[in-house]
Amino acid sequence: MSVHPPAKGIDITGYDPHYFPVYPEKTFDTILCHYVLNVLQAQEQARVLYQVSKLLKFGGKAYFSVRRDITKPGFRTHFIHKVQTYQTNVILPFKSLFKNDTVEIYEYQHYCYLNQNQAEVSPFFERLEPKQQVGELASCFAFRDKFPVSEGHTLVIPKRKVSDYFDLSFKEQSACWFLVNLIKADLQHEFNPDGFNIGINIGDAGGQTIPHIHIHIISRYTGDVEHPRGGVRGMIPGKKGY
Repeated sequence: MSVHPPAKGIDITGYDPHYFPVYPEKTFDTILCHYVLNVLQAQEQARVLYQVSKLLKFGGKAYFSVRRDITKPGFRTHFIHKVQTYQTNVILPFKSLFKNDTVEIYEYQHYCYLNQNQAEVSPFFERLEPKQQVGELASCFAFRDKFPVSEGHTLVIPKRKVSDYFDLSFKEQSACWFLVNLIKADLQHEFNPDGFNIGINIGDAGGQTIPHIHIHIISRYTGDVEHPRGGVRGMIPGKKGY
């Protein structure tokens, strides 16, 4: 994210790890992410998308500009600073507002905001409180469980609606687990739990009730149950202890 000299009457906050290193502490109606993603590798690109999704107000809009004149990814010498700089092409699954030979501009809004009450997109949207979205990547998103078993109980869900986790592509699975890691870090900071259970219900025999696969991130706290030893083994009575 970057900022230019503010126009009169417009309040602008900038963030850049080098030039504006103070991370914003509030959310925003509008966010501009200008040519940032092209100089980052895939994992850091995903982290920026996540950060933008967290900093954007529900119903707000973020705009990503990406270069379209990069023909080959890799390191090259920066024209001005004469240092090795990574550059790559970037394609986002968001609404494209403008594109020419040098730039494309995307508009982003929260996935839960765009799909409110659209059960055909996901059965979760029939009863989801949309403002409970807590993070998003290009192919998955996360929100607080409507019926939490603990404080901070969160679901990570792929955007593609499939009922079986093993029907997801490896890329989709990897994105979900990367988002799990990001959500876990936020939960640790916000609630400081003493442990976690991470789980997926697959099929009727596995306890699945919603035909859109999702990963549970359940924060655990010392004393929340009398005998926590065995964790997820407790899903089958009599098999928890060993």
